[in-house]
Amino acid sequence: MARNIEIKARIDGVERVAAIAATLADKGPIEIAQDDTFFHCSDSADRLKLRTFTPDRAELIFYRRANSAGPKESFYLITPCSTPDVLRESLTLAWGQAGRVRKQRRLFLVGRTRVHLDRVEGLGEFLELEVVLEEGESAEAGVAEAHALMAQLGVSTEQLVQGAYVDLINASPQP
Repeated sequence: MARNIEIKARIDGVERVAAIAATLADKGPIEIAQDDTFFHCSDSADRLKLRTFTPDRAELIFYRRANSAGPKESFYLITPCSTPDVLRESLTLAWGQAGRVRKQRRLFLVGRTRVHLDRVEGLGEFLELEVVLEEGESAEAGVAEAHALMAQLGVSTEQLVQGAYVDLINASPQP
């Protein structure tokens, strides 16, 4: 499985961080609308989500990572899908939905790191960093890179959050 080092942080504004990211980026910004449906998994460290981009383009993504704040190693597998509505129905019948997350993502590429600036429906604005690791590379190298990029983007460790967006949504009071 592929691996990366991830962090997620609550930010005070996508536009502020985007201005800094633009000066560091090799590519971007790329605007992406995402509709993620999460399905129940037996292990709390595992996630299975169907990420829909358009009615005929989606990705089924399995990933495993610790539910902790700060940089953490994530193992993932991505499978493209051209019939997301049918797959969503099948997985809902088999496993049940754990929640749904809709967001507008602004993506920058800074070296091997994907910088995501997310406006998440019902939650607010966030930064996600994903430092893609080479096969056999130590997680520590990715953690150091994530910390350095956080500092450049003006994001402190106090802003880090744990878990996935679906966990934050499910934990927040419902109207």
